Amino acid sequence: MIAKAKQWARGIKRDILALWIAARDPRTPWYAKAMAAAVAAYALSPIDLIPDFIPVLGYLDDLLLLPIGILLVVRMIPADLMEEFRKEALLMEGRPTSRIGLAVIVCVWLLSGGLLLWLFWPEAPATGG
Repeated sequence: MIAKAKQWARGIKRDILALWIAARDPRTPWYAKAMAAAVAAYALSPIDLIPDFIPVLGYLDDLLLLPIGILLVVRMIPADLMEEFRKEALLMEGRPTSRIGLAVIVCVWLLSGGLLLWLFWPEAPATGG
């Protein structure tokens, strides 16, 4: 069981790199390229949209959303092309990071915080004249 889980995790890592490669390849259809870029940017971002310290929800994106996103994008890319990207991903030594993914997630957090402040900030009492 543990060996299967490790193999699955290696496959996920390989496919994330393959999607990162696919997003930059001109042979990838534009719609698959856009989705591959989004999934790879999120997966390679150093921070998560939902932090892991939040019970249950923190790991939901890692365990469900990310694999589902990868699966959907892999189906959008022609099989022979995806196989080529997977082989190239296996040859890569280092794992790239996504600064764009980081920036998007930080912006989402900042906008969410600003919206919450705006919604819940007590208003000043009205002064009569």
